[in-house]
Amino acid sequence: MKPAQSEEQSEKDVDSEEKEQGTEIEVDEEVLPSRAAAIHEEIRQDGEKELERDGMALLWSAIAAGLSMGASLMAKGIFQVHLAGLPGAFLLENLGYSFGFIIVIMARQQLFTENTVTAVLPVMHKPTLGNLGLLLRLWGFVLLGNLIGTALAALAFDAMPVFDEATRQAFTAISEKVMERNAGEMFANAVISGWIIATMVWMFPASGAAKLFVIIMMTWLVGLGDLAHIVVGSVEVLYLVFSGAISWHEFIWPFALPTLLGNITGGTLIFALISHAQIRNDMSEAAKAKMRADAKKAQKDEKADQSDA
Repeated sequence: MKPAQSEEQSEKDVDSEEKEQGTEIEVDEEVLPSRAAAIHEEIRQDGEKELERDGMALLWSAIAAGLSMGASLMAKGIFQVHLAGLPGAFLLENLGYSFGFIIVIMARQQLFTENTVTAVLPVMHKPTLGNLGLLLRLWGFVLLGNLIGTALAALAFDAMPVFDEATRQAFTAISEKVMERNAGEMFANAVISGWIIATMVWMFPASGAAKLFVIIMMTWLVGLGDLAHIVVGSVEVLYLVFSGAISWHEFIWPFALPTLLGNITGGTLIFALISHAQIRNDMSEAAKAKMRADAKKAQKDEKADQSDA
């Protein structure tokens, strides 16, 4: 007999058929209708765990992720200074963009754009008000923590006597390039960025030992395309805010709001929705096939019983 859950614990439980039946999510490829379905269910399982985590644990993990994302600006700026004039400098410089993602993902820290696909699958699987509330709670804690962490990283880069003047100028040049876009361009860039990060998350279950390569490949692509990302971009734009180059108003618009909406659109409304629709159809057909097989078996059993009688 299972112990009764506290009221606080039950409020954080994700609504799903498996919870109602007291079973686990099936992730075995041999049982499910396709490999894609197995990947979907594995990511949904991870999403349920994230949705049920303690709020303060999420916040502190997200703050750590925001700080870690400062490594992307730091590496990119240092590469820009020391690779200036070399053939292929642009390619190597943007490899620095991947550094923050590598730290955050391999350390299992909370990154907002990663949660736009992982945590949303349980909601798409069973779109109840309770699940939606858990998703908004998760996004709120993670986004807040990420922004706090990026602000601390940007403030440290500006205020602490760590980097030489050439590197500081590189930080400024990189950050100013982000702010060359208007709000519409920020949104469009962020949609593609959100799509790529969601694709990366979808690749993880099948990547195995190649996970590090997948992170580098996909995030390097975001850097090469100068695409807008709410967390990395916040380090860059807040560096300009703390150095006095732009105002807080400019951080919010045209950067933060359009980029946030674009990342959510690309990662959730497009990628996750399309991927879930594909798998939902697979699972529905598999369920129908199982029902037909069970019905045939029941008929055979009934005929066998009648023959025996």
